[in-house]
Amino acid sequence: MDRLAHITTFVAVAEAESFSVAADRLGLSRAMASKHVQSLEDRLGVKLLERTTRRVRLTEAGRRYLDRARRLLHDVEVADTEARGERLAPAGLLRVNGPVSFSRGYLAAAIAPFLRRYPELSVDLTVNDRMVDLLEEGYDVAVRIGRLTDSTLIARRLAPVGLHLAASPDYLALRGTPRHPSDLVDHACLAYAYSVEGPSWRFADAKGEIVGVRPRGPMSANNGEILTEAAIAGAGILQQPDFVLAPHFAAGTLVRILPDWQTPDLAVHAVHHQSRHVSAKIRVFIDYLAEIWRVPPWRIDTGPSEPRDGY
Repeated sequence: MDRLAHITTFVAVAEAESFSVAADRLGLSRAMASKHVQSLEDRLGVKLLERTTRRVRLTEAGRRYLDRARRLLHDVEVADTEARGERLAPAGLLRVNGPVSFSRGYLAAAIAPFLRRYPELSVDLTVNDRMVDLLEEGYDVAVRIGRLTDSTLIARRLAPVGLHLAASPDYLALRGTPRHPSDLVDHACLAYAYSVEGPSWRFADAKGEIVGVRPRGPMSANNGEILTEAAIAGAGILQQPDFVLAPHFAAGTLVRILPDWQTPDLAVHAVHHQSRHVSAKIRVFIDYLAEIWRVPPWRIDTGPSEPRDGY
């Protein structure tokens, strides 16, 4: 039997933790998938997978071998792609996942010119703010904002994203303007349920002093645009990325507060699974996003913009 097929099947089974799921994805019978992995284990003389009636788990040897096997498959795909060269035109369906607010503001608008550039491609865009499992849910690539913790994914940093505090002029007129992060404990703060920064808002002054504040207030939500609308209506202070807040700062419906205190910068990333690293459709899509967001259109002026006394 083909040695590369053994390795490909092992990687698929290890990632899916299921012979049945892996067999479906590879277009094999479950018996054939099992035979491929058994042949690999027999050749190596070591057990790579522990099989139970409910799931499949990697052995210690299997975990070590999986990393090497992924790199091997990656190198084979690279070699194939380079050999085909320009004859390989991106084609087919690209399944993309992105966060709601960013997708509405920037990702969706980027797709139309991308499709004009690559007419043989089509895109299925799904948006939500939870962290999706690319492999289990069948996505080719996801656009994510924040710090990445999943080491099983390949990530490319596309552009920076700034975090800012904001409130409506009416709210600040009623409750006053915070001058120090510690002042936030006396204010209504609107919490974002999926914050990558965790339960606290962190700030640093010009001298590097770090202050952490746990936001407390009357409302939390799992969508930044919902919180922004609540803030515009005067519900409280929120912390959101510049791609959400920039148009509201420009319109004057929200104003920036604590501008002299730095908040952690985040970034837009494109992530995909290692086994799909060199797919032509994924590669051109990520390269395209990196190209058009080289200068992020959502970045805002970092100078002071809050109302002063007498507003």
